[in-house]
Amino acid sequence: MNNQNSQCEIRCPVHGFIAVSDWEKKIIDHPVFQRLRRIRQLAWTDEVYPGAMHTRFEHSLGVMHTATRLYDAIRANSIDVLKNELDYNDAGLDKDRQRVRFAALLHDVGHSPFSHASEDLFPEQNGKKFKHEQYSAEIIQTQLKDVIENYHSNKNLDIKAEDIAALLEGSAGAKRSLFWRELLDGQMDADRMDYLLRDSHHLGVQYGRFDLNRIINTIRAIPGKDGSAPRLGFAESGLHAVEGLVLARYFMFTQVYFHKTRVAYDLHLKEALAAILPKGKFPPPTGEQLEEFLKWDDWKVLGALANGEGGEHGKRLCARNHYRLVYKSPEVLGPQGGVFVNKLRKELGGLLAEEFEAAKSWYKAELADISIVNDLNPEDVRPLSSYSNIVKKMVPNNQIMFYAKRENVDEAKLKIKEVEGNERNSQGTLDFDSNSGRKT
Repeated sequence: MNNQNSQCEIRCPVHGFIAVSDWEKKIIDHPVFQRLRRIRQLAWTDEVYPGAMHTRFEHSLGVMHTATRLYDAIRANSIDVLKNELDYNDAGLDKDRQRVRFAALLHDVGHSPFSHASEDLFPEQNGKKFKHEQYSAEIIQTQLKDVIENYHSNKNLDIKAEDIAALLEGSAGAKRSLFWRELLDGQMDADRMDYLLRDSHHLGVQYGRFDLNRIINTIRAIPGKDGSAPRLGFAESGLHAVEGLVLARYFMFTQVYFHKTRVAYDLHLKEALAAILPKGKFPPPTGEQLEEFLKWDDWKVLGALANGEGGEHGKRLCARNHYRLVYKSPEVLGPQGGVFVNKLRKELGGLLAEEFEAAKSWYKAELADISIVNDLNPEDVRPLSSYSNIVKKMVPNNQIMFYAKRENVDEAKLKIKEVEGNERNSQGTLDFDSNSGRKT
């Protein structure tokens, strides 16, 4: 870090230099944020891609930087909409800029060890499992409240910790600032923009790359119609950059995040953590239990594994003796494909050690559709799916993956071949699509 006039710059391999104010630096220096240095972005992915050792710490800085660039571009490109429809003045825009920066910086502060790989072990409340965003919101309003609210510059802005938490959660408490939430949680949010580029960089792959600069240059605030609120969209000249981000996300999930061995390690990690954690769950984000939760990070889990904890799955993690993939269905499994998978599951019986559904929706149409503004006629606003045949035809993934223990792989594969042979004899094919269940 280089201090200069209460500012510092942090060198980033993705964005170059990230500017941080003294106020933000005090938040970054807080122990609950420094904890993110000890939480890997992609869990055990380094077992497949050795460069995947980056953490939630640098990702959070990158999201703040990207969200700020998007915010500044919207302010420059759509100042009339912001002032006329949302009643912003320059002071209000300055305040919400800082609020967005804080929310982006702190959006992942509630992650559990090894990030998403362990979220299944969050406890439930009223029948619903907690999400890491709820942990983040609670940490902001308790652990970080003082450093946010009592900094001397805040006398001018009067930003409250609860304001930042409301923006993250999308609650009514965010008021007018809800307009900016799409920068934090949406189909074109700063979070995915950063993780796609950052993960691609550290893994050494090209799948997640897209034209970030073009996206930033073409983002707009679109006026509301018939009493509706303004929303975010993009100029038509940025259409293919937007389309590129959607496709980059698809490629990263199918080629990297759903990689067969990476998935296996996530499965082992979840089971090992369930054996290590008291009662098999993380503490909830309330009171003293939140402080207990914050004691958990990758280092603590790795120490437990090194001490022989974690049961069978802990041993498999340490010995790199992961389950092996024996079957993978098509990405989109239709009704007939589902019948076939059920037959396989039944025939494999005890040979099936674990299964995983690679379920993901690549694009949300209808109300969530990304808006595109006609370059020649700004009154003409249409959804991205009406421009892009590729995006329009993207359907949710529901791929099934079956795993077996190494010693059972050969027997499991023989069973699978038997079922496949019987299916070919009766149906003539094994290629299932999402509609008829069988390609013609």
